[in-house]
Amino acid sequence: MTITANSQLPNVLSQNLESITSKTDGSLPTLGAELVYTQDGAGRYLTFCWQYSELLGLNAEKIVDDLNQTQTFAPVDKVAYLERLHRILTSLVPERFQCWFSYHQELFELELVISPIMPSLGTTATTVLVMGRLVQATLNKKQVPVAAKTPTQIEVAIRAQQHQKVVNRITRNIRRTLDLDIIWQQTVDSLGKALRLERCIICPYQPSSSKVEVKAEYHQAELKSMLGLEIDIASEPAFAQALTTLEPVVMEVPEYAGSGRQKTLVIATCYQDQANGLVALSWQDECYTLTESELELAKEAADQLGTAIAHATLYEELEVARQKAEEASRLKSEFLANVSHEIRTPLNGMIGFLKLILEGMADDPEEQNQFLAEAHQLSIHLLNIINDILDIAKIEAGKMELAYAPVKLDELFSHVEGFMRPQAEMRNLSFRMQMPATSDEIIVQSNYQRLLQVMLNLVGNAIKFTHEGGVTVSADLVLKKANFQDQQFPGMVRVRVADTGIGVSLDKQDKLFQLFSQVDGSRTRQYGGTGLGLAISQKLVEAMGGEVHFYSLGEGLGSTVTFTVPLYQQPVMVSSGDGDSTNSTVSDSGMSNPC
Repeated sequence: MTITANSQLPNVLSQNLESITSKTDGSLPTLGAELVYTQDGAGRYLTFCWQYSELLGLNAEKIVDDLNQTQTFAPVDKVAYLERLHRILTSLVPERFQCWFSYHQELFELELVISPIMPSLGTTATTVLVMGRLVQATLNKKQVPVAAKTPTQIEVAIRAQQHQKVVNRITRNIRRTLDLDIIWQQTVDSLGKALRLERCIICPYQPSSSKVEVKAEYHQAELKSMLGLEIDIASEPAFAQALTTLEPVVMEVPEYAGSGRQKTLVIATCYQDQANGLVALSWQDECYTLTESELELAKEAADQLGTAIAHATLYEELEVARQKAEEASRLKSEFLANVSHEIRTPLNGMIGFLKLILEGMADDPEEQNQFLAEAHQLSIHLLNIINDILDIAKIEAGKMELAYAPVKLDELFSHVEGFMRPQAEMRNLSFRMQMPATSDEIIVQSNYQRLLQVMLNLVGNAIKFTHEGGVTVSADLVLKKANFQDQQFPGMVRVRVADTGIGVSLDKQDKLFQLFSQVDGSRTRQYGGTGLGLAISQKLVEAMGGEVHFYSLGEGLGSTVTFTVPLYQQPVMVSSGDGDSTNSTVSDSGMSNPC
């Protein structure tokens, strides 16, 4: 700080200093120094404030009130100090130097800057402003007993206050946001910079996982980053111990990098006694030993962080749930609009054909029968739509009850072919159905009507979305024991419906099995339908003990849907000598190529 000789600010500065330095709580927000005092030319204190007054046992008020300077905070070499003081008041030039001070029986080495408080014009300077910091504290062993404070105690007290400030700062920061990434990064940065750590990392923890991932990191420039690294908890005893005990764990690595010992403090963050993260702090300092109070501070910081993580996680979950609820509401609105259209279309057609008949608009009995046939076909379509809506309502209400019985696969395939082949041929599509080559019947455990409904849905979709090429329906056996409804089956039958149709892009395939959802309404609306077919099929297949999977390489590349049902009894396969072995398809797992 520089003040010229003609400055008009000395009185204001002096008043401000008296206001600031008369405090004894150690807070100096405007000056930014840990020690500030003013003195007159005789060395008497006019104001005094030191950040560590309470920790070091100094009474600032007594120091200022001690006019006789008998038991005050004073320089060890008073003569040299006063000579320097007079020189500064005469020359009006500030000086920086180090000086030993004593208070009772303790010694403090201080780095000081003494500046004259500039007088009004025509007068001489009589007071100085002194700002400084503590370099070290020790004892004058020749003058005090052994029972006095040791240097370690003083250093620890100062460190404890610094660490408490770090904890307070972390607490303030994490209360300002619910963004986990910001919370984690601010925490490691605060700890790393304040404690001069080599590295500080945070890893969120899930009890169901055996590994943790480094989500935020502070590290010295010469160290390699660990961000994104997955750490196996079992391979790190300190991690496992911290998660089990919820207590801080100090780990020491001798001859770290060939340059001394590395120490690591691992703390588990927790909420309601449940661990939800790990914080690891590493430093290299042979003389630095953590005290019990510092470990308590570390645990306090971890508790604050654990609570913040829990609250932020809960907020994220609520936000995701809100977004899903809004999306579900939007999808249902779109679904209702689509269904109303799907219902009106066949209903309007039926009304139109019947009105033509009633008004005698048919030219002959043959045309009248044609109108009746069209109305009948539209009524069946309308009934199918209503059945889909009723089915999905039952599924959502958990009231879908199925009766299971042996079902012959060849009868099912024959029934499906009778329904679907005419539709495929009307669209000039090839239609093939393939069965595994066996010497006896393939029988599955299922519900015939619901299994037929699933196949008609899947094959109907394949035909509807295919313009050229064809549709292939095939089955193969997965001879791997399966359990369903407390009963063991010899394997599964996997039915595959493949088409050469419009396909589905990879980023939209997750929407296929969502209720009330169509992959791309603007693209698929021209084909009609409610968007419930695949969702209903999936629910029905899962209720019958199987799984549904969808495969497509992208738009325009066709699609394949597979589903499985339990095999009631294992059939005898046709050997290569009994028939064409190329028609026999058997696997021992569910991982075969879907196409």
